[in-house]
Amino acid sequence: MKKNPIIPFALIAVLGILAMIILSVVGQNEQEKIANGGDEGETTEAADPEALIQSCIGCHGGDLEGGSGPSLNDVNERLSVEEIESMIINGSDNGNMPGGLVSNEEATVLAEWLSEGQE
Repeated sequence: MKKNPIIPFALIAVLGILAMIILSVVGQNEQEKIANGGDEGETTEAADPEALIQSCIGCHGGDLEGGSGPSLNDVNERLSVEEIESMIINGSDNGNMPGGLVSNEEATVLAEWLSEGQE
């Protein structure tokens, strides 16, 4: 007895179509949720620089020792608080540091924390 070779292909096609329909419905629901304001989202406590620094470690390394970006461990020796804050808000002149990764209030907290030597 030979089995019909088209049946496995038909089953795979039907499963693929069902998956596309299900994912489309889920996507529409998510799109409506986002359009209506979405979830409250994750808010970071502005007074906690340890939590805010998470947006920096991607480039500056886990211990801020440097990665694709320079080390931040001694940034307080190179830049003033105002210069650090300006760099966080506006980015660097050469474009290596993007600006606007955190809010202005969070930038102020980070700049003060970095200028104190991350204590």
